[in-house]
Amino acid sequence: MQKSSEKLVDDTKSNDEKQEIGFRMNQRVHTVGDTRRIGTVKYIGNVEGYSGIWVGIDWDNGDGKHNGSLNGVTYFEAKDDKSGSFVRPRNLSHGISFLQALELRYKGDSTKEEEDEMYVLSARNNRVAVELVGKSKVQDKLSRLEDLVGASLSYLGVSSVGSRGQINAVVPNLKELDLTGNLLSDWKDVGTICEELQVLEVLSLTHNYMAHDVNQLPVLENIRVLVLNNCCLTWTQIEVLKQSLPSVEELHLMGNKLKEIVPASSNYVRGFDSLRILNLEDNCFEAWNEIVKLSQLRRMEQLHLNKNNLNNIFYPECGPKIDDSEPAEKCFSPFGTLNCLLLGRNNIADLASVDSLNYFPSLTDIRLSENPITDTGKGGIPRFMLIARLAKVEILNGSEVRIRERKESEIRYIRFVMTKMQDEPEEIKQLHPRFNELKKKHGIEDEKPSTETAGPRKMSSGLLSITLTCVGASMGEKKPLTKKLPATSTVIILLCQLPVD
Repeated sequence: MQKSSEKLVDDTKSNDEKQEIGFRMNQRVHTVGDTRRIGTVKYIGNVEGYSGIWVGIDWDNGDGKHNGSLNGVTYFEAKDDKSGSFVRPRNLSHGISFLQALELRYKGDSTKEEEDEMYVLSARNNRVAVELVGKSKVQDKLSRLEDLVGASLSYLGVSSVGSRGQINAVVPNLKELDLTGNLLSDWKDVGTICEELQVLEVLSLTHNYMAHDVNQLPVLENIRVLVLNNCCLTWTQIEVLKQSLPSVEELHLMGNKLKEIVPASSNYVRGFDSLRILNLEDNCFEAWNEIVKLSQLRRMEQLHLNKNNLNNIFYPECGPKIDDSEPAEKCFSPFGTLNCLLLGRNNIADLASVDSLNYFPSLTDIRLSENPITDTGKGGIPRFMLIARLAKVEILNGSEVRIRERKESEIRYIRFVMTKMQDEPEEIKQLHPRFNELKKKHGIEDEKPSTETAGPRKMSSGLLSITLTCVGASMGEKKPLTKKLPATSTVIILLCQLPVD
């Protein structure tokens, strides 16, 4: 049995009961007394077997009891099996306005919960209260809202703008604003806040589930950094957002479950003329072809792709084309300005992907950690081999590659290939593209076989000869003894005084 979600409240209920409820479908709410337990209204009405009106909530953190069905009746569809529950209206909060949140955070006294968290443990494991030196001065400074340059209103239940025209009068100098984990969902409200904060440059809307209709967002000339992590966005919405963000330099889109990139006009993403950093970590990208659609962003310097499902990499000129119809005069060198590419925690397992990174014109900062190709326990290669194969890398997996480490890595790599590989030159060139280049760079010639023995070089040719001579007069002279040992062997000579008869 499926109850219609269009019918919000039974017609038989009184107007007083309807007014008491005060919620609407798809409204963002939090539990009274817990601003971090946030969910979306999915049903309002009766529940069979229970009296009164109930609100069906799909909780963000999955902390519910069912999937929207109870006793065989489906009231709404929750995103997970245990993310839905029914709650009495009195136990839910609509949230507060932006200005109320400012007053609460910067002019209100510390709550008992906040005070209780300010302690250290003594040697006997007892709590000792901490008194902050200069706390009153800091609070006095923060309470002057007109002087605030940065504000954090995270998890305060902000759901509306409040009275229009007042925000800029209260915080006229605000440049950075963190609205993480609030109840905002309407882009129109976001636009109003940004328009009133005339010098705002940095905005975080992380963990606000934004509506699909982005068209109500005005042009935000001053926003340089926009953080939209875990906002349930699609790339179609991002393409619309692009029109409102002419000056954005950093765009963070982590945790939006993105699988594909859908450009608005051609097969490549255009616009974002000021974008330098694009963060797509913790999404669901599998095919590198999707990422290639970003290759024409003309100022992109950093691309963060950690924690996706990518299986391989290729440079567009060496791999499949995705747009044969693109006029050549409109293209520039793919990923031409990219100097940082973070690929940690993906599924990259082939050396060809590593070697392809050499084709990226400006790439010097690379992260490949937590991929199969770097897991030496599963057939991956060690750091020195990565350095040797990557000609331009200056920072690998967050660690600087110094001149000495590069030289030692490249020479070690050459010796490794010469020792392990007996293949034909063409095969070596295919498997180790930089091998001949590195030999020439470091002046290392191929080992020539002995004139006495044809074929591969013998192990004995790399041994050291050591002659042991007995000098114990009382024992009588013995003939010198010659042994051959590896060059890395450690020789320990014990001297002792023997008794004389």
